[in-house]
Amino acid sequence: MLSCKRSLLGRLIMKKKKKKRKTKIGKFIKTQNQNFQKPQYEEVEEEEVEEERDEGFSLKRSAPSKSYGVQPLGNFLLSSSSSNNSRNSGLGKLYKLTDELVLDILGFLDGTDLGVLGTVSKAFYIFSNYEPLWRNLVLDNTNTNGFSFNESWKLTYVSILKPSFDMSILKGCESLRVRDFYSDYLFQSWLCASLEMKPEWLERDNIDRKCGMSVEEFVLNYEEPNKPVLLEGCIENWTALKKWDKEYLIRVCGDVQFAVGPAELKLEEYFKYSDGAREERPLYLFDPKFSEKVPAMGSDYEAPQYFREDLFAVLGKERPDYRWVIIGPAGSGSSFHIDPNSTSAWNAVIKGSKKWVLFPPEVVPPGVHPSPDGAEVACPVSIIEWFMNFYRETKSWKRRPVECVCKAGEVIFVPNGWWHLVINLEESIAITQNYVSRSNLLNVLDFLKRPNASELVSGTTDRVNLYDKFKGAIESSFPGTIKDLELKAAEKEAEKKKPTFWESVTDSKVGAFKFSF
Repeated sequence: MLSCKRSLLGRLIMKKKKKKRKTKIGKFIKTQNQNFQKPQYEEVEEEEVEEERDEGFSLKRSAPSKSYGVQPLGNFLLSSSSSNNSRNSGLGKLYKLTDELVLDILGFLDGTDLGVLGTVSKAFYIFSNYEPLWRNLVLDNTNTNGFSFNESWKLTYVSILKPSFDMSILKGCESLRVRDFYSDYLFQSWLCASLEMKPEWLERDNIDRKCGMSVEEFVLNYEEPNKPVLLEGCIENWTALKKWDKEYLIRVCGDVQFAVGPAELKLEEYFKYSDGAREERPLYLFDPKFSEKVPAMGSDYEAPQYFREDLFAVLGKERPDYRWVIIGPAGSGSSFHIDPNSTSAWNAVIKGSKKWVLFPPEVVPPGVHPSPDGAEVACPVSIIEWFMNFYRETKSWKRRPVECVCKAGEVIFVPNGWWHLVINLEESIAITQNYVSRSNLLNVLDFLKRPNASELVSGTTDRVNLYDKFKGAIESSFPGTIKDLELKAAEKEAEKKKPTFWESVTDSKVGAFKFSF
């Protein structure tokens, strides 16, 4: 249960210590979903616990102002002046439903009905102005011409349908605040959109950093052991590193549209959105066809020397999607996932910086729940929510995650099967590619021939036949490669099972040495 009485709004959290004090306590009686009766208090002596941290949460300077007065539920329980949660009284009989369910129901309404519903009560006013509802309406109604973001998703939706409408009327309504409305769910959504990354979330940097390493060293020490590494100084010759900024890309790309979630937008329109976006999950420009759409972008970079071998290239135009340009504002990124088709990847930051958190294949991150077949992953709604609720838990783990901040000019190697989360710490531009080398070829082939491969394979229209096509193309282009790799893998496995010298001279039955003469 949240409360903004202390550090959630940037106040320092004090040091943990215990002391005796007299206070009034009582029992809260909960009836149905957020409907509490005020307790009767009696004065008792108890221990007060205060916490100390060097820093608390702080809000972004650009924090969204449209909180509509929503407060965390803990404030209602601590308030001595408020006896009613207007959330419950304003929803009528629907107050028994969770906030998530109320929003799910409202998601079936069109914009007109949603706007009318907002006039019914204070509670429906707040629920009907929930920005993700209007975001979905915009994206669901977006045609091939995209959209032009207009300060908020609600204003954007109205401006699309009624371009001549006087927006000042709606802007005036958006500044209204409702008293005595308490909801953890709605407050947390606003909070996650408003918080800066805490310094303690950024301070751990335990990844190996290498500069000037040979390709042979990379393969031996990182690619074959399947271990992440951050590479410095390997893209200094990229034209993209020198030229790519907003003005250059807008000029070069012109009217070309790029994939932004389910929409297609020109770069100029996307930057207009990203400059004004103040939301929990900003839209990410993530386009796999950027090089075909704008050949000049493809010629402005090349794969670093460590990743030149890419065996999926034998499929030509039938290969799965493998390279993307990634652009996003601060707070955008990707929640925990494993890269597609059991490939490894590299990610090069051209502008900005990114926070990375990686877990090895056998360690599922806290708060992440993959389905048994790996086809689906359930995780927190936003990246900030994961940091707020689960990051601290990893500090006590024996196998802590690999973490780093990757800055402009640096490249991170993400081994196959590793869980990873990435969040932009500032407006960022990056290139990423997934690839298959000899070190990972057998893993990819095993993945592609799984019984449920048709559900797991991504980036191609032919999921069913990809295994046969890829294996056939490898055998044709590199005869004997698969057999050689299988032989080496079998030898490594046998070497692991081979007893050590001391094991070989020990009698397993009596625990003593064996003497054979």
